[in-house]
Amino acid sequence: MSLGVLNNLSAVYAENSLNNTNSSLSKTLQQLSSGSRINSGADDAAGLSLVDGLQANQQALNQSETNAQEGVGLLQVADGALSQVTNLLDRAVTLATEVSNGTLNGTQETAANQEYQSILSEIDNIGSTTTYNQETVFGGNFGIYTGDSSAQSASVNNLAIGDLSSGSVGQAGGAMSYTAGNSLFIDMSTAAGVNAQSTDALAASGTLAVTYGMAEVGGALVTGTTVITPTTNTIGGLVDAINESGLGISAQFTTAGAAGAAAPTNNAEDTGIMISGNVSLVAPAHVGQVEIAQGATAIEDSSTSAGALMAGGNGVATIGYAGNAGENLSATNLTSQAGAEASLTDLNTAISDVASQDGYIGAQINTLNAVNNVLSTQAENVESAQNAIQATDYAAASSNMSKYEVLSQTGIAALAQANSMQQEVVKLLQ
Repeated sequence: MSLGVLNNLSAVYAENSLNNTNSSLSKTLQQLSSGSRINSGADDAAGLSLVDGLQANQQALNQSETNAQEGVGLLQVADGALSQVTNLLDRAVTLATEVSNGTLNGTQETAANQEYQSILSEIDNIGSTTTYNQETVFGGNFGIYTGDSSAQSASVNNLAIGDLSSGSVGQAGGAMSYTAGNSLFIDMSTAAGVNAQSTDALAASGTLAVTYGMAEVGGALVTGTTVITPTTNTIGGLVDAINESGLGISAQFTTAGAAGAAAPTNNAEDTGIMISGNVSLVAPAHVGQVEIAQGATAIEDSSTSAGALMAGGNGVATIGYAGNAGENLSATNLTSQAGAEASLTDLNTAISDVASQDGYIGAQINTLNAVNNVLSTQAENVESAQNAIQATDYAAASSNMSKYEVLSQTGIAALAQANSMQQEVVKLLQ
């Protein structure tokens, strides 16, 4: 090899190797200090994408556990209230049995009836004042959402707790229903190729009426209607109003393609509103039974706007419940022996109806506890998978650190040696 000073190739090689070693050492130290093997997309782009998705799943699962626990808390409040109602009804039965004996005089019957009417008033009071998180429990429909943030796993358990008053005590003849999670897409495109924007004005000002399918009972469609008032007369206002209505349904401004309701009826790029939740049924004839109107003007109606409302595949699976009205005790009294005897029959039915309603509540408590256990296990496994991908292997990283530290020291020594070699050329000129 000829001797020269124009280019010190040995030093260049040594410098490049030293730079690579220092880069690897820096990366290893970052892994050791952060505890994470992936600290940027450059470390492992595919792994980072997977980890980010798993982190989102885990956060959703953790919150879903909290949602289920809050649902249990709500049901326990209702269960406690119904226990008190049962105690009141037991006392009412005692009074009615006493008056039915026929040995009381008019004054005593009046006194018994006063206590009886007080019991009915207390049942009214329990029904109207029992609250959870400042929301009235009885007569409410509370959708308990659980899932891992993916549409395929999302579900809503609609806790339908019936009204409670002296005119409707308990809830009998209830039936559970389940829908596998279809969604409905309302095509809001104003014309062919002209997509709706979230700021587009809707038809007329005023209230918004939403009629939607709730349950399938005996082959017949049971619908629900609510009237809500958007904060603004825009598509965005419509979406907000649906989401804030407390109906157990949710709305999202999206495209037909994203909603799974594209061709042949809709263009994939058409924009509109996807409604998910308790809105569609297993019976094909009833899928899409949703009507939205503002004031007297229909915005979308599946019965008159063919194809505007499509069943999609990105919905939320829904567990529903429909129960009959409870026993009406409001007209009963103990002012006479005959009235007391008639009241006894109604009271026994009311006790049975309360037991039926309490049975539904108890079953849902067990269901949500089971859901919570499943979510806990799923969250644990997701976290384990995330850890396997992302966590630093300290045994391997420590070994690499030792290796790169040695290579760094030898690289510096080699670079110094390469630089000193050119100093030998000077001796030739002496």
